[in-house]
Amino acid sequence: MPLLRRTYPTPLGDMTALFSEHGLCLLEFDRGTHGLAREWKQVEAARGGPPHTGASALADRLGGELAEYFSGRRRSFDIPLDLVGTPFQIEVWRALLGIPYGETRSYAEEARQIGRPSAVRAVAAANGRNKISVIVPCHRVIGSDGSLTGYGGGLARKRWLLALERTGAPPG
Repeated sequence: MPLLRRTYPTPLGDMTALFSEHGLCLLEFDRGTHGLAREWKQVEAARGGPPHTGASALADRLGGELAEYFSGRRRSFDIPLDLVGTPFQIEVWRALLGIPYGETRSYAEEARQIGRPSAVRAVAAANGRNKISVIVPCHRVIGSDGSLTGYGGGLARKRWLLALERTGAPPG
């Protein structure tokens, strides 16, 4: 089955999703065609070529889950994931899935959680390669001093997502 592409409007701008027959492979805020090019090409290479648009119950389900999340009515996602990355990256991303809604962790805490306390920089790099924004919650990782650190979707979006999760309501 070829990849399927879908775009979803959100309060923070459109998000593009790519699905394989096994689940969601990519969900990113649109940053222009060039901004998604690397992730898109990695998913295409790993999962069978260029995506198409079309009907999909899974894509429709993701749209509903995203709408609920961005309105403050959903705290976790049920959509199946098809993670595309190295074994280490996938290990880091699975650890991200364990950070509860409304909480944050530092990169050092995340490195300790996966049993690699000296791999803080590698963990940070893997977070930066996360292809499934919001659902694999790399926005919940902050600096050890509590500061907001890099986020592929931009720090303003990260701040908004953390405020949503802290209060359970979309920031005004």
